[in-house]
Amino acid sequence: MTELNNKPESGGQTFRKVLGFTFRHWARQPVRVTAVALASLLGALADVLTPHYAGQLVDALTHGGAASSAAWHAAVVAFWALTALGLGGTIMRQAAYRNIITLTLRMMSEIATQAFHRVQRFSTDWHANSFAGSTVRKITRGMWALDLLNDTLLVALFPSLVMLVGSTILLSVQWHVMGLVVGLGSAVYLAITVSLSLFYVAPSARLANQWDTKMGGALADAISCNAVVKAFGAETREEARLARVVTKWSSRTRRTWQRGTLNGGVQGALLVGMQAAILGAALLLWARGLASVGDITFALTLFFLLKGYLRDVGMHVRNLQRSVNDMEELVALDAAPLGIEDQRDAPPIVIDQGDIRFENMTFRYGDHADARALYENLTLRIAPGERVGLVGHSGSGKTTLIKLIQRLYDVSGGRITIDGQDIARVQQASLRSQIAIVQQEPVLFHRSLAENIAYARPGATHAEIERAAKLASAHDFITALPHGYDTLVGERGVKLSGGERQRVAIARAFLANAPILIFDEATSSLDSESEVLIQQAMERLMEGRTTVVVAHRLSTVRALDRLLVLERGRVAEEGTHDALVRRENGLYRRLFERQALELTKGLADDVILR
Repeated sequence: MTELNNKPESGGQTFRKVLGFTFRHWARQPVRVTAVALASLLGALADVLTPHYAGQLVDALTHGGAASSAAWHAAVVAFWALTALGLGGTIMRQAAYRNIITLTLRMMSEIATQAFHRVQRFSTDWHANSFAGSTVRKITRGMWALDLLNDTLLVALFPSLVMLVGSTILLSVQWHVMGLVVGLGSAVYLAITVSLSLFYVAPSARLANQWDTKMGGALADAISCNAVVKAFGAETREEARLARVVTKWSSRTRRTWQRGTLNGGVQGALLVGMQAAILGAALLLWARGLASVGDITFALTLFFLLKGYLRDVGMHVRNLQRSVNDMEELVALDAAPLGIEDQRDAPPIVIDQGDIRFENMTFRYGDHADARALYENLTLRIAPGERVGLVGHSGSGKTTLIKLIQRLYDVSGGRITIDGQDIARVQQASLRSQIAIVQQEPVLFHRSLAENIAYARPGATHAEIERAAKLASAHDFITALPHGYDTLVGERGVKLSGGERQRVAIARAFLANAPILIFDEATSSLDSESEVLIQQAMERLMEGRTTVVVAHRLSTVRALDRLLVLERGRVAEEGTHDALVRRENGLYRRLFERQALELTKGLADDVILR
């Protein structure tokens, strides 16, 4: 898995990247963030002031009693102040919670949409090297981690820090020594808590998350290939393979939880030390007559309130560390380069003729200049309306050539033009929308047949969909199904046969009505009956379009206008089928004779078996 081979970043780098990502999204809702922060601040200030009035109430009760008007007045004032602070704090917290719900949901929606937008536009290589299940796990785990991160920063950690600072100031005003104990103790507590979370728990959590991602990928891989698993009776083998991943995940997760538990134990011990220091200081002040009973009540109330906040700070820091780790892969996904990007202000391409030209085109896989070039200084023209076949041994560059036409890869040198327009300088979406492709293994969505056919033109009417299906020789088998065009085809079209999927893909290409058409070994894995139907549909579809046909079966390309025989990234031979077959010791002739021999042998074996 590529996820486990990435060079790990330091905890500080991860925190900076994740928090920077979060703050950029906060900047899109400044009023909402300000409202949450202000409400949280006011709620925390209400808690800071509560111990002060609690101390005044105790002093009023112990010094004057109910008979003293001054004591009664002081007690009533303290009573109403405590009530107002309690009610005000509750209202402020409710305001913070209501605003953070809207803030977080909007951010989660934006992040999910943005991640999906980027994933769809990542390069072909990126998708080839990534598990769909792992990618989904990164996005969903990161979304929910954002919920925890927002709560932690805005309605948990921020009020806690306000409480710590406010308590230190209040105590310092009355007793410098007490303020010093609280301030210094809080600073030491926070420093140790953050350090343990950042440098002790976080690295372990990061590794656990990577194995969690790998587990999601392994599950998706086995489930999506269940037909192959069943075909080889390999259920037990796949379960054993997953068990190895689960064991690793369990081991890494156990270590993370154990470190988190130890972190919590250290925080508890620090709180006990702070408690002893504050209570000891309060007793000394009382013994020397420097503090009244109300003062002691104030100090104790503030400490117990502070203790709760400090204990929560430890939990909040752990939650912050966990949410940052859970968002790490989502943030990395957001920062990853797209691979193939549109130029700024790139115009849409306009294709009228379908004139394709390769002008001194060089292409090599990878970013290294010293990598071997698959194509080097290739110059080639496919004329408007011309039907061209690409043939050659596996690895000769046939499929790469059609991917270059679609700009699924960028060329290393030279350029590719269509109707005189450099395809690297136009919008990718506009280019691909005008190229209809029928692949060797067409991928269908788990949607209805009508939706799959109309994917090329979502606004198509049912009559247009039916007409396309008829042209593709698909209408008869579709209407024979119980639900006809409303039939769901299963994931990737698994409920249909190979020939049926191929005809649906051709119907989709008919409906696209694109000026350029590509067939990528569209008949290589079909039975003879299906091949005949599909070849007939292909011939109808090719009329009036610039067509490129990649073929393994040479019978598919015999009637094309021109054949290009590729060998190691170059055009070794070109011409019509008849001309190439007559060429002595020609590469195409050898390929044709070998296939003819294999076909003859296959027919003979069939006769013997019968």
